[in-house]
Amino acid sequence: MQHLPAPHLALATAAVAAPVLIAFNVAPSATFINQAAALVGWGAWAMLLAMALPSAAPPSNTAPDRGAAALLLALLLIAASAFAAPLWTGLPWTLALSAIGVIGAAMLVAALAVALQRAGLGEAAFASFCFALLAAGVLAALVGFVQVYAPAWADGQWIAAGTLGARAVGNLRQPNHQSSLLLWAMIATVWLGGSGRLSRVALPALLLALLAGVVLTASRTGMVGAALLTLWGLADRRLTRRVRLQLVLVPLVYFFWYELFAALAHQGGTTFAGEAQMHKADPSSSRFGIWANTLTLIAAHPWAGVGFGGFNFAWSLHVFPGRPVAFFDHTHNLPLQLAVELGLPLAALVLALLLYALWRALRLAREGEAGDIAARRAALAMVVMIALHSQLEYPLWYAYFLLPAAFAFGIALGGPAPAGASRRSRAAGARPPLWLPAALALLLGGAASLADYRRVAVIFSPASATPLAQRIEEGRQSWFFGHHADYAAATVAAHPSDEMAALARATHYLLDTRITVAWAKALAERGEVDKARHLAARLREFRNPLSAEFFAVCDEPAGEGAPKPFQCEAPRRGYDYVDFR
Repeated sequence: MQHLPAPHLALATAAVAAPVLIAFNVAPSATFINQAAALVGWGAWAMLLAMALPSAAPPSNTAPDRGAAALLLALLLIAASAFAAPLWTGLPWTLALSAIGVIGAAMLVAALAVALQRAGLGEAAFASFCFALLAAGVLAALVGFVQVYAPAWADGQWIAAGTLGARAVGNLRQPNHQSSLLLWAMIATVWLGGSGRLSRVALPALLLALLAGVVLTASRTGMVGAALLTLWGLADRRLTRRVRLQLVLVPLVYFFWYELFAALAHQGGTTFAGEAQMHKADPSSSRFGIWANTLTLIAAHPWAGVGFGGFNFAWSLHVFPGRPVAFFDHTHNLPLQLAVELGLPLAALVLALLLYALWRALRLAREGEAGDIAARRAALAMVVMIALHSQLEYPLWYAYFLLPAAFAFGIALGGPAPAGASRRSRAAGARPPLWLPAALALLLGGAASLADYRRVAVIFSPASATPLAQRIEEGRQSWFFGHHADYAAATVAAHPSDEMAALARATHYLLDTRITVAWAKALAERGEVDKARHLAARLREFRNPLSAEFFAVCDEPAGEGAPKPFQCEAPRRGYDYVDFR
């Protein structure tokens, strides 16, 4: 049984567990602190892992598996699309650089995991990773129980207040994210128990507690994920009989917890959140609508797409009278997201590379020593679990999911260690030249992003004594978050047409009510009245209460011969999103 020194477990916990357990957040982003913590934590642990790698270069016949190369190439193509977007679609460089940095971090983590496997250190590193996931899962489950049964304890600083009634949302404030984290923790628990790192008593107890946490999220994605665990138990004959039995019983235990929580709710005169989810008028929670809209956009722009990061911009400006009324910035489906933004040819290539990498991971899960195979199979189960979630949402857009997923994929794709590979970490001589600087760059980049974020966070702080105009101007100097300053500048300007440059950037982040109203007014002030009418017509489709004041003038009687305000008239011609770039 392989082990790495204690500092590895500490830093693995900092990388994996800490980011998903932070409840504290600072406007304008509810998740930035969590994501920055993931970047810093993974940078620190990657440095330690890099130092553990043997210094000797691997033999020439032990080149990285083709599946790993396919995964890295897929990520590189997406990063290249992000780099091209500012040059082609006008995506702000702040958004492009943020995406490139996080994708680069994922490439580093995946490649490092492959190298650890090839060096014979994969199982030990995976053990630290799984213990960190288990700690995250147990603590997240406790947070969920507090949110449902002791909500007064949720102070918003250490435990996030529930945002969806009696559903457990964790400190990530999202029930599907909470359920995926707990399901990952269950997979980690199964592997730790199967490898002898957990006692026979602890394994079922932990699985019961974690599954109870999944049920409390009332996540239908989590319910399907729990069924996936059962399929793993049925299909993987290398698992011990006891472990397989526990996995096969997951649906039965899920039903037990569901009925117990429902009975407790009924006793208190309320309805269990899971029951409410099962009887929603729209079982897809607007996903069917957004997917139909996405297919329309793909049909309109099949070859080159709307550009990386351009879905919200293109979707918001397209005519969709029956659109879902939330301001969606993602399609809630990974293949559709790639297709609409990258175009069908490039999206097909990226998806083919990812599927090939997945197929290679499945093949490699049958090769090597028993310990290596078990680790690769558990890692593959984690990848499949988050891939399932990615068909219904966009968890991989968050660093605290993307980086663990990349690590697990790397472990699954790191083929059998070559004969004679060191099972111990240290070797004399110089280490591979790029691992340590790359890991250090990740750590420093994450820390720098925290400092950079302060430039825009102060804009949204009511306690700041600095004049707003000065805060906005200083926020515009931010490398990664300047678009937030542009949003503030455009939405508070007395004459939005004075902030056309800010609008050109801020509108590519999220077209919500405030920025759309400001943009429409700016165009009208510049004489582009028909385009302003188009924006107003699209805003009407969202039926957002915050737009009521903007449209209230349309209900007032107009003076004789006076022209109607632009927002009260339909556009004279049709427009595509490219007319507004």
